[in-house]
Amino acid sequence: MSRPERKSRPRAFRLNGDETISSQQAKENAQSDFLKAKIIETEEDVYAREAIEHARLSGNEIDVPPQSFSHFTLNKLFLSWGGLFISAFIGLTSLIISAWAWSLIEELFLRSHLLGVIGLTLLGIITLCVCVFLGREVRSLLKQNKITTLHNAFTQAYQSDDVKQARACINDLCKIYVNQPETARARALMSDYCQQIINGRDLIDLAERNIVALLDTQAQQEIATAAKRVSVVTAISPRAIFDVLFVTGQAVMLMRRIAEIYGGRPGLLGFFKLARSVGAHLAVTGAVAVGDTLMQQIVGHGLASRVSAKLGEGFVNGLLTARVGLSAMLVCRPMNFTTQKQPSVGDVAPFLFRNKDKS
Repeated sequence: MSRPERKSRPRAFRLNGDETISSQQAKENAQSDFLKAKIIETEEDVYAREAIEHARLSGNEIDVPPQSFSHFTLNKLFLSWGGLFISAFIGLTSLIISAWAWSLIEELFLRSHLLGVIGLTLLGIITLCVCVFLGREVRSLLKQNKITTLHNAFTQAYQSDDVKQARACINDLCKIYVNQPETARARALMSDYCQQIINGRDLIDLAERNIVALLDTQAQQEIATAAKRVSVVTAISPRAIFDVLFVTGQAVMLMRRIAEIYGGRPGLLGFFKLARSVGAHLAVTGAVAVGDTLMQQIVGHGLASRVSAKLGEGFVNGLLTARVGLSAMLVCRPMNFTTQKQPSVGDVAPFLFRNKDKS
């Protein structure tokens, strides 16, 4: 059958009530509706922003992801411009020191064979000590980087409720604290829970309650002890220079101790990284909270407004020490606060806010 002899197919019509709409009219209506459609753009979550501002003004720490604290990994350290500058500077310094040491050994051999052997032996001992020091520093950086990676993995597993990733994270967490005997029972319980529970978030909550909560208690005790020590010594110290040195030393010791509790054990370079992260966290969350706490005490006729200026300095230094400890706690912790209450200065150092007028 040829093309002209074929019968034309019947057209399709759509009934809209009593009105009959052809396919061409329907296509034109659809195009006009598309042109009239409004494009909805995503807007900022105002309620989330207000919640963060309220948390800052109420004196509580904000659980910010580790990336916000410059909790950088080794890749970022060595691939950035700053890391390239540090690497080049260290390499050039090493070449200068090596050339000077080698020329010194040659001069000693020219003067006396015995002096050359002694100098070469001492140079070997120094080189061995430097290698051991660098090995410890690299190990501490790798361990801190592992805890940072574990923190991010816990956050991702909790958000996605992935039971396989949660089990892998809990296994890594137990390996980090395998040398801490106080966590032995909790690690055994989590090993049983990983075989019985199939919900990822429940596993992470149980890991926080059983393992991390024990470490939180130790960290809070260290913060309370350091804050009390700083407040007392500052109150009785005769010179301001002693206050500065003691407060700085206590802050350094507190950050290192908290890092050791959570499995970090930072060396020299690792401590610089930790101090940078704690400083960034204080800049993000601590300044407003410290100011708000001070205003509450002064306006409310608290301890700092009732006692002498020296005791007021002790109160302020103890408050700042506790704030540094809380920031180090949030930076070094291997997971976010989910089931446990995030501590504040009033929780770890209640003696700073005790009202002596009440009997």
